[in-house]
Amino acid sequence: MSGKDRLPVRGAQGELLRLVAGGRAESRAELARLSGLAASSVSLRVEELIDSGLLVEEGSGGSRGGRRPRRLRLSPTAGVLAVADLGAHHARLGLLDLSGDPIVVEEHPCDITRGPEAVLDWLADVFDGLLERHAGTGPSATPLRGVGTGVPGPVEPSAGRVVSPSRMPGWNSFPVAEHLRRRYDLPVLVENDANLMAVGEARAWPGHDNLMVLKAGTGIGCGLVVGGRLHRGRGAAGDISHVRVRTDASATCSCGHSDCLEAYASGAALIAALAGQGMALERPADLVARVDDGVPEATALVRNAGRLIGEVLTVLVNFFNPDAVVVGGSLSAAEPLISAVRAAVYERCLPLATRDLEIAATRVGRDAALLGAGALLLDAVLSPDQARV
Repeated sequence: MSGKDRLPVRGAQGELLRLVAGGRAESRAELARLSGLAASSVSLRVEELIDSGLLVEEGSGGSRGGRRPRRLRLSPTAGVLAVADLGAHHARLGLLDLSGDPIVVEEHPCDITRGPEAVLDWLADVFDGLLERHAGTGPSATPLRGVGTGVPGPVEPSAGRVVSPSRMPGWNSFPVAEHLRRRYDLPVLVENDANLMAVGEARAWPGHDNLMVLKAGTGIGCGLVVGGRLHRGRGAAGDISHVRVRTDASATCSCGHSDCLEAYASGAALIAALAGQGMALERPADLVARVDDGVPEATALVRNAGRLIGEVLTVLVNFFNPDAVVVGGSLSAAEPLISAVRAAVYERCLPLATRDLEIAATRVGRDAALLGAGALLLDAVLSPDQARV
């Protein structure tokens, strides 16, 4: 690549494809201007995308003087991506086009404690049903290009394995990517759900290259975007769920240690605490509904959870200095949680770290992890020899 290229080799094709699919560019010259790539690099990658059936070049675009450029557009048969976000009790699944836009999204009950084989086979069956209904069948069907799923546990990036998950019994070291690849001989992406949420959320925060994206739901997770890219570390970067917190009580976490953040501030912990007060709830969304109704027991617990989360984030904000802290997951709809996080961080962090810091609820909403899976999976589809599973 020329020294003028600002995009790395991995991801360059995906970025060009997104520019065309999103309607921001329709010629090679526009792609070069918007991407910062040299014209020769753009032409080479455009030819590769045309040869792979992802782009077509036809007709004539608008002229700014001189010869009218040929117009690029996404091929009608370019393909779809099947993506999922597995939770402890439910899953969101969908098909995306190659621009990353949802074609269809569904939510289903899902008990992740059934074990990896049962859950992943069920997942593939749902994907097959979505493909039949929305991508067609036979020779004229829109091809499936890749499969990706988020899981609520740590993932070894190079192998697509779940490693020592606290809420996924039977999943430890299970080869999730390999299992799905037996069903689909295609690129397969397996990633932590909070990491996928971070990637999907980053699309909605232009100009914010450094993000901390907190997932507050049944469990607690955090994804990091550093310099505009997902930071995985060795697979556990951003995992704040088992940071020890100080409280007047003592509780054992699902990981077996005492006084982890997740043992006090996760949706599961809050629901258990309310059950002890005679209030039976099934999901974090039920807890948010009680907060919206002004139930004092629920509101107090959620506010305390936000304070504990904020105290943990205080150390990380001082250390990392992000542009924004984004709170997603089902508990993000509870305003007392967000307010308590803000209060703790703004009170305890260095003024320079918080001067321009934004702390806000998700801009993308419930599909952030699906969109993140689509973005990472597209890179795997376009550069299978370089992409991680």
